[in-house]
Amino acid sequence: MEERHHELAHVFAEASRRVNDARGGAPRDLNTPYTFPGYTKAEWTGKGEALRQQIRVATGLVPRHEPTPLNAQIFGKIEREDYSVEKVFFEPFPGFFTTGNLYRPLGKSGPFPGILSPHGHWGRGRLEDIERGSIPARCINFAKQGYVIFAYDMLGYNDSGKQIEHHYGGAHEGLWGLSAMGLQLQNGIRSIDFLESLPDVDKERIGCTGASGGGTQTFILTAVDERIKVSAPVNMISATMQGGCLCENAPNLRLDVSNIDIGALMAPRPLLLVSATGDWTVNTPTVEYPAIRSIYAHFDAEDRVHQVQVDAEHNYNQESREAVYAWFAKWFLGAEDTSAFKEVAYQFEPDDALLVFSGREMPAHAMKQEEFLPAWVSRAQQAIEKRKPMNEAERQTFQQEMGSGLRYALGLHIPNSRELTLVEPEGAFPTTYHANFSARHLVIGRKGIGDAIPAMLFSPEPQVGHYPVSLVVHPEGKERLIDSETGEPSSLIAALLRASHKVLLIDVFGTGEHDDYQRPEDTSYFTTYNRTTAALRVQDILTALRCFTGRGDVSEVSLLGIGEAGLWGLLAAGFADVVNVVVDAAQFDNSNDAGYLETLPIPSLRTVGDFRTAGTLIAPRPLVIHNTGDAFDTGWIEEVYRNIGAGQRLLVEKGVLPDAEIVARVTTA
Repeated sequence: MEERHHELAHVFAEASRRVNDARGGAPRDLNTPYTFPGYTKAEWTGKGEALRQQIRVATGLVPRHEPTPLNAQIFGKIEREDYSVEKVFFEPFPGFFTTGNLYRPLGKSGPFPGILSPHGHWGRGRLEDIERGSIPARCINFAKQGYVIFAYDMLGYNDSGKQIEHHYGGAHEGLWGLSAMGLQLQNGIRSIDFLESLPDVDKERIGCTGASGGGTQTFILTAVDERIKVSAPVNMISATMQGGCLCENAPNLRLDVSNIDIGALMAPRPLLLVSATGDWTVNTPTVEYPAIRSIYAHFDAEDRVHQVQVDAEHNYNQESREAVYAWFAKWFLGAEDTSAFKEVAYQFEPDDALLVFSGREMPAHAMKQEEFLPAWVSRAQQAIEKRKPMNEAERQTFQQEMGSGLRYALGLHIPNSRELTLVEPEGAFPTTYHANFSARHLVIGRKGIGDAIPAMLFSPEPQVGHYPVSLVVHPEGKERLIDSETGEPSSLIAALLRASHKVLLIDVFGTGEHDDYQRPEDTSYFTTYNRTTAALRVQDILTALRCFTGRGDVSEVSLLGIGEAGLWGLLAAGFADVVNVVVDAAQFDNSNDAGYLETLPIPSLRTVGDFRTAGTLIAPRPLVIHNTGDAFDTGWIEEVYRNIGAGQRLLVEKGVLPDAEIVARVTTA
């Protein structure tokens, strides 16, 4: 017996034994080449809707805030021979202003198609008028051709710069889904609302085009708002460079995907890809275009996607603009011969004639930059509070909306049984047998992911019939639950074994056999392309739970989280068929952003309801939250349990529950 004890202890004490987890490799960044995986029509149907939700959560659109009046003002009209230009500002939400110019046809009968014109990172923004790219040139020519076109500022440019800087946002704002990209997307969505409010605009014919950073705005807006009927992102969609500015890299935006996937969300609406030989879109004709066209093929809509490449540097020059004029004329004006839609001479107006706040003060209630986050947090909290379930039916509705929000904030993959792997690692110590239990070393993973979760499964001996399984997670790994000298499991594990439970211990990412993986997570745009370590730990708990739920030899699964692992477990439990959940709140202050930034720096976590949503997803199942101290607020969760008639299934304790009570909670039917 002593020899076997020592053998078991050696499994945990051997420092050189480490699993090879692909997630510990070099992280993705904005220049990491991406290979489009290809999708069947059925795969794309699921992937497309999931990706839209991923974008919505990443850019702060979940939960949806109550719409507010635009309070649009149009003034300063200039009339030329066949078009006019006006100044515009309106409020996407109170105190935040979208600013720009409205170009309209003169001498023609409407209603006209409406075009949104987001500019890119040109030095003069929407005022830029150079050979390589002119925003006034395309706006004036569109107006002459019979469109109403709205050119609006990117965040921090021209008039917008009077309110906020372009490189707005960071980790703190990210917790609440607030980012430069999200604010620009708000501009785009409400700009559609603005165009729809104009009597001379046809609501069924609204399009969008922009280049570079404006190209990113174009395909992001197109992806999430189907009111965009025709789209032409210029010089941006690439399998390599994904966008080199904070305004193009919202946290969680490109987890497992690239701009190719996002661009393909336009299908089957008409899409033109304009590329250049002198930038990162040089391979568009042979790489990005065929990939996106493969999605259009699923809709029998190959004729609705087209590409044009211009032999030039990064641009939106006249040749590129004329390709876009022809594309919009085909789909919006019904032109059979689009060759006539060439650019004509135009008159550039002086800056003062175009700038909205030239000689005019901003409205008195315009927010200052430091006021954006508090105002956004207040709106997000109101949106969450409004959705608090008052009965079981509302809980189910909440689960669909906010459960989805939490899932995508965490970047969770919910694997099915076919996607899971459970193996004994080659060369591992064999199963060891003791008087009352056996111990088996395992590695859990997901096919095609490359993750590897070291695990130890303790089973009562002799084994007869189906057994309940309790997953126990320690923040420092499974070694902390085993006596390294004797190999004896902790008193908690021993008690669960005596109660005829199998006990699964795992090393989540960055602990135990994972502790060699140290990734720098403070690099530029890290969270746009990679899950944080905290999020990966939640994923590992979910993966382990789903590996055992639904198995024929398992009667039920429970989850026990110790210390900080209780926080990870609480976030994971609602996404698995877990019967009992017992988590240590570690006296975490769940009302203070500073705690999240230090312990759970997961983008959008707070705006989708954090532990409030997590607890609601577990309801009405038995839930124990202990070691709350005076810090971890369970008021919301308690209220939800009461509202759905399950108050007796929730136990909240300020102190740490003794092992005996924890075991009783898990093992009592």
